[in-house]
Amino acid sequence: MYDAAGGADGVLRLAAAWHARVLADEVVAHAFSHGFHPDHTRRLAAYWAEALGGPASYSDSLGDEASVVRMHSGNGPHEEMDRRAIDCFDRALEDVGADESVRPVLHDYFTWATTTAMTRYHASDDVPDGLRIPRWSWDGLVPPPGDA
Repeated sequence: MYDAAGGADGVLRLAAAWHARVLADEVVAHAFSHGFHPDHTRRLAAYWAEALGGPASYSDSLGDEASVVRMHSGNGPHEEMDRRAIDCFDRALEDVGADESVRPVLHDYFTWATTTAMTRYHASDDVPDGLRIPRWSWDGLVPPPGDA
């Protein structure tokens, strides 16, 4: 998936397009209203790249899945925000000219990550240590080693 998404440059362009779209969305922008890391786009791209089968740059230097899920936990349900974030992602895929064959798979990844992976814990204190970034392939979620 990483190569099909354009490798490092493609994933960075997608992260930048998505971030621009969510900051312009009156509902989704609320998630960033308290500020965000100045290098958010590159960090997001590193996370997505790893999730899509690229290098483990995020895990090697920025954090693990537990740290990412903790940032997204404890905010209660926000279905409209999730739906709009997914719409922003789909539009960002168009913005960067993502290949038609890869768009549905990337849409499915982002939808799963937004509505499942990032919302499975009610409070950040509930998130266990040591979670690994889930991997996504052409066939969907890749089971962690040992779970096959």
